Amino acid sequence: MKKPAYKDEMRQVQDELALSYLPAVRAMAFRLKERLPSSVDVDDLISIGTEELIKLSRRYDVAKNDSFWGYARTRVQGSMFDYLRSLDVLSRASRRLVRQIEQETTKYINEHNEEPSDEYLSEVLGEEIDKIRDAKFASSVSMVLPLDEQINYSEESAVEAQIEEEELIGIITKVLSELGERDQLIVQLYYFEELNLREISEILEITESRISQIHKEIIKKIRKKTQEIGGM
Repeated sequence: MKKPAYKDEMRQVQDELALSYLPAVRAMAFRLKERLPSSVDVDDLISIGTEELIKLSRRYDVAKNDSFWGYARTRVQGSMFDYLRSLDVLSRASRRLVRQIEQETTKYINEHNEEPSDEYLSEVLGEEIDKIRDAKFASSVSMVLPLDEQINYSEESAVEAQIEEEELIGIITKVLSELGERDQLIVQLYYFEELNLREISEILEITESRISQIHKEIIKKIRKKTQEIGGM
């Protein structure tokens, strides 16, 4: 009779542990949502994060990790990233469209200092406006994923597989070290401080469109370097 009672007691402790960190999961979800398209539902992120939190509370060993949130935070965030990855259903043709949109957007911003409308892109690129919006949605989602993953967000998705992880990190570090101070700061604020484009815009006093453009140029530089080393 003692074993079932002990299990019930342990389950209650685990549930209470998970419940105590639900506000942290909600805060993480809302913070991530600030950097995502409006069509991504924050409740979905909270649900995914909460489910992962409960699973982690069942496996948590205080003898190995003295801080539950220290143990769980990265894994909860990872579960949200996994959900966002599942939203990316673009074909290779659509990935080419993403690159075409980026190129046309960069050109338009340089000429007009603002982003082009979806209607303009649809006309210039000869694509249906729904395809333009789908491609822009997937591109926006990809921006919040870890930096090392974004080099694969292109038609050449086999690049990373040909390069050892340690070498890939070295390439990213080298490219980032060669950036100007402003560009390095954008990377720091976006990926490490997890600020959204509006917040970075207020700090650096440049437009969100310009920040987005700089971000895409940085990713291109890293992709180009990995492709050179990968022999592509």
